[in-house]
Amino acid sequence: MGTWGIGHWLIVLLIAVLLFGTKKLGNIGGDLASAIKSFRKGLQDNDDSAQSQSQAQSQAQLKADPNAPANPAGSETKRDNTP
Repeated sequence: MGTWGIGHWLIVLLIAVLLFGTKKLGNIGGDLASAIKSFRKGLQDNDDSAQSQSQAQSQAQLKADPNAPANPAGSETKRDNTP
């Protein structure tokens, strides 16, 4: 009695269509799709800007001191491997 079979989901879908209508449900689906697309685009824009900033910083460091190592020993991130 606690499991939801295909029949239950069809009844829920039928009630949703009867309550909202197919046009409104289609609009909701389209709005959801555009929101997901803009969210993904925003994530890619943030990744691109972060990557370009790190490249600009490394180029500025090379211009300041061309003989300096790319990743000095003191600037490495220490990671704790304890569980």
